[in-house]
Amino acid sequence: MKELIIALVGQPNVGKSMLINSIADARLKVGNFSGVTVEKAEVRFIAQEHSIKIVDLPGTYSLNDYTQDERVTKDFLENEAYDLIINVVDATNLERNLYLTTQLLELDKKMIVALNMMDEAQKEGVCIDHEQLSSILGVPCVKVSAATKRGIGKLLNRTIDISNFPHEKSKLIYSDVVEEEVEKLSFFLKQKRYKTLLTYRDLVLKLLQEDPRVYQKMHEEPIWLEFSPLLKESLEHLYLHHETKDVSEIFAEERAAFAKGVVTEVLTCKKSISKTITEKIDALLIHKIFGIPIFIALMWALFQLTFELGSIPMDWINLFFVSLGAYAKTIFGDGELGSMIADGAISGVGSVVMFLPNIVILFFGIALLETTGYMARVAFLLDGFFHRFGLHGKSFIPLVTGFGCSVPAYMSARTLKNDKDRLITLFIIGFMSCGAKLPVYVLFSGAFFAKQNAGNVLFLIYIAGALVGLLAAKFLKVFVFKGIDEPFVMEMPKYRLPSFRLIWHTVVSKAIMYLKKAGTFILGASLLVWFASNYPKYPDIETAFAKKIELAQSDKEKVTLENEKAQQLLEKSFLGMIGKSTDVLFKPIGFDWKMTIALESGLAAKEVVVSTLGVLYALGSGVDEGNENLIGELQKQISFASSVSFIIFVMFYLPCMAASIVFTKESGSYKYLFYLFVFTSVIAWGLSFIGYRVALFF
Repeated sequence: MKELIIALVGQPNVGKSMLINSIADARLKVGNFSGVTVEKAEVRFIAQEHSIKIVDLPGTYSLNDYTQDERVTKDFLENEAYDLIINVVDATNLERNLYLTTQLLELDKKMIVALNMMDEAQKEGVCIDHEQLSSILGVPCVKVSAATKRGIGKLLNRTIDISNFPHEKSKLIYSDVVEEEVEKLSFFLKQKRYKTLLTYRDLVLKLLQEDPRVYQKMHEEPIWLEFSPLLKESLEHLYLHHETKDVSEIFAEERAAFAKGVVTEVLTCKKSISKTITEKIDALLIHKIFGIPIFIALMWALFQLTFELGSIPMDWINLFFVSLGAYAKTIFGDGELGSMIADGAISGVGSVVMFLPNIVILFFGIALLETTGYMARVAFLLDGFFHRFGLHGKSFIPLVTGFGCSVPAYMSARTLKNDKDRLITLFIIGFMSCGAKLPVYVLFSGAFFAKQNAGNVLFLIYIAGALVGLLAAKFLKVFVFKGIDEPFVMEMPKYRLPSFRLIWHTVVSKAIMYLKKAGTFILGASLLVWFASNYPKYPDIETAFAKKIELAQSDKEKVTLENEKAQQLLEKSFLGMIGKSTDVLFKPIGFDWKMTIALESGLAAKEVVVSTLGVLYALGSGVDEGNENLIGELQKQISFASSVSFIIFVMFYLPCMAASIVFTKESGSYKYLFYLFVFTSVIAWGLSFIGYRVALFF
């Protein structure tokens, strides 16, 4: 006969003693735990060919060391031999009770949750979706009433079944900040092939929670020398986000947020006499009808602010880089070296740095909404809507981050634990127009739409990209990444005043990441475009035009001849050859070879598209989206329909080189990068074709 030892755990006054009597239909044997005065209650009985022993542990609100009861319960659960845990929960006060449940889930033991006092809960108008709760926690949940003995038989049957099944890990997750650090530290341990009895995740979590035994063991290992600085950096990140250096307080807040998120998801009805301030705010901000319009209005205001306020310092930055380019030519001359440095490197990097104010404003707005606790609620609000398109509610965070930059957006998708959910999210992040595409939108909207409508056009571009992304996600879910939807829980942190120190940290780190891209990928791409547009050399053409310019009667005629020379040289350059060789693919969507080249240069970095257009129209690469000459050239040489098609293509084709590298790393395979290239190219070309044909009627 198989022996089954069960630990009965719950907070005080949840009806454990009554439940244990209802299960065993026998009286408890009461004694004391060894060395302490805390009572030890046990019961033994036989059921379904199992000899069952239930140990009723002292009631405790958490697994801390503050009281003797807590120490006894914690010590038993961490050090004694038992087969599984029955966690007794008061169904009338679910959120408070689930705090202890989260700590029990961290033990990584077989467990079942008994939702006790369901008779009282029903009288109070509390309705709990226990199946959804089971899916979210990753452990079975059974409704019971110890007083009426309802559900007792089912609880006993499920308990015996669980004991015979292999153990499956729970689905406990923390906030994105914690999960990001867990992922980073676990990846390091995996790289070092560190040997441990715990999983890397469990080990890292114990270290972040400053478990003394784990610290002592790790401190004696050679890996500690390299690991310690990384751990310190991760803890500093948590301190900053939670505004405290007390890790017990940090994880208490994390568990409370998780419990609140679970309850928000599984509590299907509740009659409440009075509401807290948080509940009153939530009643408006996550209202089923008004919640989404409020969110859209906030996003619209943020984009208007990004466009209007961000345009002020752009002229100053542009003037600085133009002056810097001119100064470089005084040092290096007007020859090849001077042109490469001024027109290639400085101009290319300048075209990116110029948009830093827009990026900063956008990230500031997103960080502001995150630190107040609003973003987590929007994720919950959008979960039902997202599921219709095959997405997870937590996909919201990386998708919104994608409006700033795709690189951190791809990285933030790590918080999605299900591989299929994560891959679908990764595939559509590029449809959320990043800040690097902003120069193209500003240039074309300024050239082909009324100035007063620029902000609205920009907002529509971003919204349209997001909607197409959702439809693409639905396609991927139905035809490619098939599978059962994972249940969703988003931690619900308490509302708090924005931490400007935290916002500053977030904005600065994102801005530095953006500038690093300007100094690496974009610098390289700018030099590549400069080289391809200036070589090979054609001395015959240059000599012929030099004679014509010398004989020209007026300055205007000379400028015209200079532009004609640049035009001919450009057509015969490597860049011109590439554009013309692929031109046949883009003619059906209204592109000429210059537009084609600009798009292809954008594969390296989207910011380069505008400066490439400046080179292609013989205006030099030192132009920006506000350059009147470039706007004039576009208006003369590109039709309205072609401009619409160009904007649409930029919205959806493959992200920049830096983002593509990060995508490959996060997806886990180069084959997914190839699939992404095909997927985005087909959508971009197809929608551009439709947009071009429709725009021809206007």
